[in-house]
This record gives sequence, C-alpha cells and structure tokens, in this order.
Amino acid sequence: MTTEFAGPRTAIVTGGAKRIGAACARALAADGWHLLIHCDRSVDEAQALADELGNAAIISADLADPAAPERILAGLAGLPPARLLVNNASLFAYDGVDDFTPEQWDRHQAVNVRAPALLSRAFAAQVPGGGALIVNLLDAKLAQPNPDFFTYTVSKMALAGVGELLARVYAGRGIRVCGIAPSVTLVSGPQSRANFDDVHDLNALRRGVDVSEIVAALRFIVATPTLTGQTITLDGGQRFLGLPRDVQFLENR
Repeated sequence: MTTEFAGPRTAIVTGGAKRIGAACARALAADGWHLLIHCDRSVDEAQALADELGNAAIISADLADPAAPERILAGLAGLPPARLLVNNASLFAYDGVDDFTPEQWDRHQAVNVRAPALLSRAFAAQVPGGGALIVNLLDAKLAQPNPDFFTYTVSKMALAGVGELLARVYAGRGIRVCGIAPSVTLVSGPQSRANFDDVHDLNALRRGVDVSEIVAALRFIVATPTLTGQTITLDGGQRFLGLPRDVQFLENR
C-alpha cells in the first residue's frame, strides 16, 4: 500500500454483492480496506459477504433512482473516510440498433452513466484531503465496437467519457480516475454456459479473461499513485480480430 492511502480508509464497491464486485471487495478487504458494499436486490448476498469480511457494511439502492448516490454515501456513517470508489454495477440487457426502446435507453443511461457520474461527484465532495481514487468498470468492446447490446454499449462509451473528463477535473484535488475494461469474463445476459465455454478464449492470445486479472488490475491502479485518466483493457488481443458481433453470437473456430 502506498502512502497515498495510509491509515483507516473505506472503499465503496457498487454491485459488490456478487461476481466481479464481490471479488474486488474481498481483495480490498484483504489489503486493509473497510468496505461499503452496495447492492440493489441482492441484500442477503451482500450481508453474507459483509459478515465474511468483518470490516464491511452494506447499502441497498436502485441506481436508476437519482437519489441513489446520496443514499449510498449516507451508508458511510460510522466507517473511516471513503478514499476509493469502484463503479462496478452495470445493467447489461440485449437490444440492437433497429429494436432498442426509449425505456431501455433511459435505464441503461441512468444505471450505467448517470449513477456513477453522480456518485463520483458526491464521493469527490466528501474526500477529506489527500489522495483518492475512482475506478470505473468498462468493457473491452469499446476498443473494437460492434452493434450488439446497443444501448449498453452506448452507455459504456458515455461512462468512458465521464471518466476522462473527471480525471482532468479532479487531478487538481489529488483524486485519480481510471478504468478497467475486460472482455467476456463470466456468463452474462442471455449467454449459456456452453456458449461461454466455447467463446471465452476467442481472442488473439487464445486466453480467456479471469476475474483474478480484474482484481490484479484494480490492485495495480490502487498501488500506482501517478496513474490517472487511463483504462486497462483486458481482452487477450480480441480487438485485433475486428469481430463483427459480440462473441456470444460467433463460433470459436
């Protein structure tokens, strides 16, 4: 741990009850962070994880609600100062250019863009001084976009832009902003386990991304106090292939 994050400190992880979020929470707890674990409906899983970690609290909020960021920050009561925000929670629903609905568009933008932007602003406002860090979970497909999951993809493009702008604005306050953009890591959305197993390593290196690599990227960002405004892409060189569609709609030959 660098002196940037010395002393008692709290990390906020949105969508931290399960999957990638829970792995990040466990790693941060092992590294000495207190945790505020955000969830929406996965309250039982969040509480079980908090009980497992010991130095953690939970807060439930629907990120589509504009009041959710303030509710999340209120969950810090009794915890050490928040110095790390991991915007991990994300809505991932299928649609295309020809069939997306205004409702899907608005919800993707609310959950995947507006919520992390508002939460980042509220987080930055409460930083007591010294170093702090915001890490946004993005998507490797931004390096080689395809039109599948159209409104989701647009929302991740927007979040990447939010991160770039915040990194520029907050640098003067000692607050860093970075991103992690993995390719397919776990079974997601309409994908079957058989399909996941077939396409997980559909990339130039023929190596599928593992959750442990996302955790390692997070730890690297935390431990590198001069790193800001950068995104670590974990895709095994998938972008070199120029895939025309999302991998789950392709055959791995």
